[in-house]
Amino acid sequence: MTGPVVVGLDGAPASATAAWWAAREAVDRHLPLLLLHSWTAQPYDVPADRKALAKARHGGQILQRTQSELLDRHPDLELVTELVPVSAAQALLDASGTASLLVLGSRGHGPVAGFMLGSISLQVLGLARCPTVTVRADHPAVETGWGRPAADDRQEIVVGVREAGPVSDPLLEFAFTAAELRGARVRAVRALPVSSLVTHPPVGRADGGYETDEHGRLAAALAPWRQKFPDIDVVDHVARGPAAQVLLAASAHGMLTVLGRRRHPSPLTWKLGPVAHAALHHAPCPVAVVPHD
Repeated sequence: MTGPVVVGLDGAPASATAAWWAAREAVDRHLPLLLLHSWTAQPYDVPADRKALAKARHGGQILQRTQSELLDRHPDLELVTELVPVSAAQALLDASGTASLLVLGSRGHGPVAGFMLGSISLQVLGLARCPTVTVRADHPAVETGWGRPAADDRQEIVVGVREAGPVSDPLLEFAFTAAELRGARVRAVRALPVSSLVTHPPVGRADGGYETDEHGRLAAALAPWRQKFPDIDVVDHVARGPAAQVLLAASAHGMLTVLGRRRHPSPLTWKLGPVAHAALHHAPCPVAVVPHD
């Protein structure tokens, strides 16, 4: 990846937290950081009749303040700001074509918000051409100046593997790269449907049967990445239950949760699945959504 880390700013605390997280990520990945502000979407306390020049000035102040704060903490960071006259969603989707990573803020536990509101945020997550990370407002990035939690019990990159095959390679690459940057462990999670208790009951084979076979499939999918990242500790996590529930339980002690979504052929057909929705609303750590074919 050579494109910038891009973060959307609107002046709200959630977007400020996202900017701090994004700055640390850019430093670790040796990438430039682009701070993006759309002055067409202003906070509610900005009068509706304020002229375009005043709105642009307000946006420029947001960018300048955040730039100064981040460069004070990371003086070697290559940082660019951009004030755009198009909608926030369109600006981010346009940037995703050349970015290595998009970063969005969200307002703590509850519906994703921050740079955009509600369905617009989900649209960006569903259509962005690069991985997109949401960072909650209560993440300690601003307090610590660090892009990840300081808690000792959060030492894992959790990645949901829906299909144990080549389709999972983009999110496994993202997860292993993130783990290498952080000196963290990778926990690869594969959920087996509850219905498999009927179709493949855990009896009749001393080795556990179906569940053991699925462990083998997951291990095979992970094998190339274990070889490419030999210093990364990896946990194969296979459990029966609803996929969202299994992933959220595994994410309880994660510093980042990674999941995938299929690329959409048209902006009219974008959709995030129920597992992605559950993670974005309830995971206690930043969530990365990685597009794949």
